[in-house]
Amino acid sequence: MNPYIHAKNNIFLAPLAGITDQAFRQIASEQGAGLTYTEMVSAKGLKFHNRRTFDLLGVSEAEGRAAVQLFGREPETIARTAAMLEQVMGEKIALFDVNMGCPAPKIVNNGEGSALMKEPRLAGEIICALKKAVKNPVTAKFRKGFDAAHANCVLFAEVLEQAGADGIAVHGRLREQYYEGKADWDAIAEVKRAVRIPVIANGDVFAPEDAQAILRHTGADGVMVARGALGNPQIFGQIRGYLERGTYERPSLSEKVETALRQARLAIEQKGEEIAMKEFRKHAAWYVKGIAGAAKLRQRAVSLSSYQELVAFFESLLASADKK
Repeated sequence: MNPYIHAKNNIFLAPLAGITDQAFRQIASEQGAGLTYTEMVSAKGLKFHNRRTFDLLGVSEAEGRAAVQLFGREPETIARTAAMLEQVMGEKIALFDVNMGCPAPKIVNNGEGSALMKEPRLAGEIICALKKAVKNPVTAKFRKGFDAAHANCVLFAEVLEQAGADGIAVHGRLREQYYEGKADWDAIAEVKRAVRIPVIANGDVFAPEDAQAILRHTGADGVMVARGALGNPQIFGQIRGYLERGTYERPSLSEKVETALRQARLAIEQKGEEIAMKEFRKHAAWYVKGIAGAAKLRQRAVSLSSYQELVAFFESLLASADKK
């Protein structure tokens, strides 16, 4: 089974906790992302019908289908939760992905996320249970390894393939690195050579040139963009253009502002202004990254509390840019 059968292309938006909400995923999809992933969702939280957990799974018509990323360590809980979601969400689901790479202490301390890389057998049991429970494709996202002494991504990939995984995404960093240092693309290439299922490469893709380089270096079947998309969802269209034609266009400042405001409006429609604007502050700061005076702008961004304040924030940015 091709797990990415519903993808429009092989350039994916990575799952990012607290970031890849419905509004941001819709914007990324409109800008050219071939497949988008939900924030990681607790299988146990869904099992107990936690309302906030369910809220993470909204998928708009414009987005089409999204990959649903679950996390946990109990095979049966994950399997039952996925089966329930398949019934409830239907054709909004592109595939189920299991988070086996999150480095956050609160996740790792529960034996979830990247902690599963220390338990390949359990990871395989999770994939096996999930495959038996759902009709949709099943994939997993993991890292190079947990730490330098356990850089076991190749073995881990082989275990997941044998358990029935339809595809995998590999982030070329150890858990102990978090997001520091340089991603190891050689490790991803080793994984690609070791398995027959599709491999998606992730790590240090901040520009179209990076996407082309990681695909060539690793031989991967697709590329996953994470931090490179923050404040810059246009990167998906840029990568596609670069891979197809060898050229791409950079968005103008006014285009970036227009995209940011649209994302904010979508978030407000989905969550209400108060919650949406609190959560959008970090996005506003990312959208101004690289612009002259960005440090001062980011200081203003952290106190935005209404859509009108956001509009005024970007209008002042455009006005100051026009004077230069």
